[in-house]
Amino acid sequence: TMPTEPAVLRQNILDTTAAILACGIDPQKCFLFRQSLVPEHAELAWILGCLINMPRLLRLPQWKMKRASQNNEGTVGLLTYPVLQAADILLYKSTHVPVGEDQVLHLELAQDIAQHFNKKYGEFFPMPKAILSEL
Repeated sequence: TMPTEPAVLRQNILDTTAAILACGIDPQKCFLFRQSLVPEHAELAWILGCLINMPRLLRLPQWKMKRASQNNEGTVGLLTYPVLQAADILLYKSTHVPVGEDQVLHLELAQDIAQHFNKKYGEFFPMPKAILSEL
């Protein structure tokens, strides 16, 4: 959600990919892809963003915290990022999502959006459930 130099962004993508592989993810057993190359993520985020109201997004604590750290100048990208996260989850009809405690509210937003979509257009998205790690 913050402007990044293209060269830095490309290097970050490579570094993140290397870290994922170093953690033991086996590309023979799972798909690795660059989300930005899949236009359906942004397309579904747009559709879902048309179903959610502003007050719902403005209540999210992450928005409030980050906006405060940006001198109350939070961007639209920052505000709508949870809708993109919901699209990431719902696009693949995910049923279980590993999340940290700090992301539970964003998953609840994805659940709310899925319920709203299903009520309006018929059963389409499964209800994603959180998988919380026990530390």
